Amino acid sequence: MTAPRILVVDDEADLRELLDITLARMGLDVDCAATLGQARALWAANEYALVLTDMRLPDGLGLELVREVAASGKGTPIAVVTAYGSADNAVVALKAGAFDYVSKPVVLDDLRVLVRSALRLPNAGDGLPQAGTHPPSRLIGDSGAMQALRAQIGRLARSMAPIAITGESGSGKELAAREIHARSARAARPFIAVNCGAIPEALMEAEFFGYRKGAFTGAADERDGFFQAANGGTLMLDEVADLPLAMQVKLLRAIQERRVRKIGATVEEPVDVRIISATHQDLAHCVETGKFRQDLFYRLNVIELEVPPLRERLGDLGVLTAAILARLAGPGQQARLGAGVLETLGAYAFPGNVRELENVLERALAFADDGVIDVAGLSLKGARVVEPAPAVADTAVAAAAAVAVPAVVVVPAALPNSLPDYLEQVERDIILRALAQTQFNRTQAAQLLGISVRQLRYQMQKLGIQEPES
Repeated sequence: MTAPRILVVDDEADLRELLDITLARMGLDVDCAATLGQARALWAANEYALVLTDMRLPDGLGLELVREVAASGKGTPIAVVTAYGSADNAVVALKAGAFDYVSKPVVLDDLRVLVRSALRLPNAGDGLPQAGTHPPSRLIGDSGAMQALRAQIGRLARSMAPIAITGESGSGKELAAREIHARSARAARPFIAVNCGAIPEALMEAEFFGYRKGAFTGAADERDGFFQAANGGTLMLDEVADLPLAMQVKLLRAIQERRVRKIGATVEEPVDVRIISATHQDLAHCVETGKFRQDLFYRLNVIELEVPPLRERLGDLGVLTAAILARLAGPGQQARLGAGVLETLGAYAFPGNVRELENVLERALAFADDGVIDVAGLSLKGARVVEPAPAVADTAVAAAAAVAVPAVVVVPAALPNSLPDYLEQVERDIILRALAQTQFNRTQAAQLLGISVRQLRYQMQKLGIQEPES
């Protein structure tokens, strides 16, 4: 089997020799170039599994080579070597399509980690993993927005560049982050998701970086932090905008240096972690208001991935509800939507996105008869109820009924201050009238209202209606 071939581009002869020897000891074939022109000639004549280039070359910038390799369509990962402290150059290279970077002076252990990560990547020309190499996507939907999102994730999974995922609450940002991890070379390593807004500020450093035994009162044993737990894998920083400024400084250093120091330790330890951040807030606005550090924003926001809200992909409601109900019903059980339910869901704005859809279906299923969810069981405040179309045989009857009993619309003298509160009061009055008419016989009242006893019981509980004491 032919060994993978690596192209090393650097104008420093000593560094080229060091990289050549190190890579050769890893069982790799190496070609070396001292200039941009030599690199282009070798790139045109050979197939490479990885390109490693310096940023500054005698006849140009390594950034030019990054763009050319990224645009070639071969899917070959390219990494850059940057001067120590030149984090801005690394970010620019990552934005241009670089897979990863190492800093000078080159730490050989870091270099080996980078090379192993790069060589585990699929080498598809379109940047997407080959069919069958990954489990089916958990990002459900056939809309154009979801197809574009999955395609973008397939490309991003090949890189080590930090990703900032934006989107409304409940839209599926963590699911997108898990999808990136699952389709990357790090899939077999840990995925650690951290809610930055849920950690007390006094405990943040210990939670992120760990601590040594005896470092502080209560530190009875040594403990790893989130960075060590995610070593070799992916660390997701959810709601990263909630990090206090003091912690932002420490996080920035850990990301730039790829080393962390436990509380109570005297030395730093290397960590190989890909950072994915997520927030529903506008980070750029947080930077403008001084709530978020600009340098950390620059490091995290190398590549931005936007998850669309549910209202922009309502065409996915059918497959989404089917998948959610299959999970909620459990093995051997069935759950389905009754007439008009999907249409009513499609007329709702879903401010809470997919998470709200899951909650609505779970609540409705709890009160459904025989696993069939009807429109009344949805309990969507402010939603427009879409009644199912009458059957053909009933059309004449419905028309006659409409003529015989003209509809009466009661409009309040003044518009209500709160439409949901007003509708709740109307619903409460109607239920109380039905209960009074049947002497609080719930079965008969439910029949009068055209709902199930279980739904009536739920509505009474929601509206605070109680039976009178006998």
